[in-house]
Amino acid sequence: MNKNILIGGAWPYANGSLHIGHIAGLLPGDVLARYHRACKDKVYFVSGSDCHGTPVAIRAKSEGRSPKEVSDHYHEEFTDCFKRLGFSYDLYTKTSSDEHKSFVQDFHRKLYESQYVYEKESPQAYCECCNTFLADRFVTGTCPKCGEAARGDQCDICGTVLDPESLKDPICAVCKNPVTFRNSKHLYIAISKLEKELKSLVDNGSKWRKNAISFTNRYIDEGLRDRALTRDLEWGIPVPKEGYENKTIYIWAENVLGYLSAAKVVADKRGESFEQLFGEGAKHYYVHGKDNIPFHSIILPALLIANGSGYHLPDQIVSSEYLTLEGRKISTSQNYAIWVKDLLDHYDPDSLRYYFLANGPEKKDADFSWTEYVNNHNGEILGAYGNFINRSLAFINKYFDGKVPEAGTLESNAPEGRTTEEGASSTTIDIEWDERLKELYKTTGDRIENGNFKDAIEGIFEVVRRANKYFDEKEPWKTRTTDIDSCKDTLYQCVQIIANLSVLLAPFLPFSSEKVCKWLSLNNDWEYKTVPAGYSLPETQILFERLDKSVNGFEKFLEGHE
Repeated sequence: MNKNILIGGAWPYANGSLHIGHIAGLLPGDVLARYHRACKDKVYFVSGSDCHGTPVAIRAKSEGRSPKEVSDHYHEEFTDCFKRLGFSYDLYTKTSSDEHKSFVQDFHRKLYESQYVYEKESPQAYCECCNTFLADRFVTGTCPKCGEAARGDQCDICGTVLDPESLKDPICAVCKNPVTFRNSKHLYIAISKLEKELKSLVDNGSKWRKNAISFTNRYIDEGLRDRALTRDLEWGIPVPKEGYENKTIYIWAENVLGYLSAAKVVADKRGESFEQLFGEGAKHYYVHGKDNIPFHSIILPALLIANGSGYHLPDQIVSSEYLTLEGRKISTSQNYAIWVKDLLDHYDPDSLRYYFLANGPEKKDADFSWTEYVNNHNGEILGAYGNFINRSLAFINKYFDGKVPEAGTLESNAPEGRTTEEGASSTTIDIEWDERLKELYKTTGDRIENGNFKDAIEGIFEVVRRANKYFDEKEPWKTRTTDIDSCKDTLYQCVQIIANLSVLLAPFLPFSSEKVCKWLSLNNDWEYKTVPAGYSLPETQILFERLDKSVNGFEKFLEGHE
């Protein structure tokens, strides 16, 4: 039975360009979406640009532009980058859209009626120099627990959740001047009263990544803190409550609701049921980096539960670890990063996707280096996958007039093949390859659904390497003149292998897979494929170009950062 699948990719802040760390954490979402569509599931793959809040407002002020101008600029840049990388979003929107604002305000109106929301006056960090209230993460100082440098929301060294007023010597992260604190009345959500429900959620989260389980349990064990729902900022969604006309909804209490607002837009356009997508029987994946875990494992569920509408809670938290760059931590403030928009101007998107999926920070930190990237590109997707396709199809085009050969008849007791039923075509299907490829659909699908993308793509490439070995052992360049039936058997079988590899790799390498599927007239449904003997191949082309490993292609992106 077809399932309702929600795949929510984290919403990048629209205050600066995307870097490779963003992509490494978000790519699994596109693999999930493409796979589930191939399985004929009803997929809602949604995300968008996070346009509100202090980060955008501060950037806008420093550049003499409006927050809307800044966020719209980066939203357009993000949209282009994701498109060029092959992200197949059903909707990539922005938190400044009218649809999102309307949904969030309706959600909050109902939320404010619940037993979990209350008013409280509390100190808010204010920068006299920047003339603005500051989001917690824009206050820095010394952690009161471990004594290391920390932000106002969390210490990355010891992991303690903080408030800006608890920091020692707090300063504005933008201008580096001391901050003051002003009392202000705000609405709060009593997350502390939801401990039982949140603990039950994580305990039942068997499909969550280990880091998500560990982090969430730590936050719960240390004591859940109530969080402000409103903020003293102009740039944001107005609070839909009398007496709060000069305040906006805190960014964390509205950006995670973008998954719902975007999914509703998609459902409405399709004429489908948003209620069913967020009801029982659906499956929800949330894909993001390690630093976003609490927003998806605690904040989002708390909002959904407190709202009281019976919204479906997260099923699978797909949270990656950190990506470093040439052995160093990526730092946007120091401009030590490779920006996605620049990388895409020079390198094949499937090549980049392969590297980040096969070598990315899936379960532990990973490093992006030129040497590793070139070795993976030249050795795997070009040397193994691209080479197998090219050598097989080029051979057919050269010696068989571009037609898939009809395999010779093998003895029924031959160890590697079988004959067809009497009266049928004599085309031979290799039993071992037939079973291996069919099994590969199941194992790959299971690995994708369980969030094991490295294992999934490695399992496919193990078969790619076997296919090259098969071609070498069968030596069609020799059997073409010494045993034509054997030659035809080999090439027919290679075409079947290519057909199924292109479908199996479509969620991972969509651009090259689309080309191969077009050459062989295949759809990408998640099922075993057969290309008939006699099929006429079109003129094919080389899928990937070799990279010169003697030249460090990343140097142009990293100049001046040493």
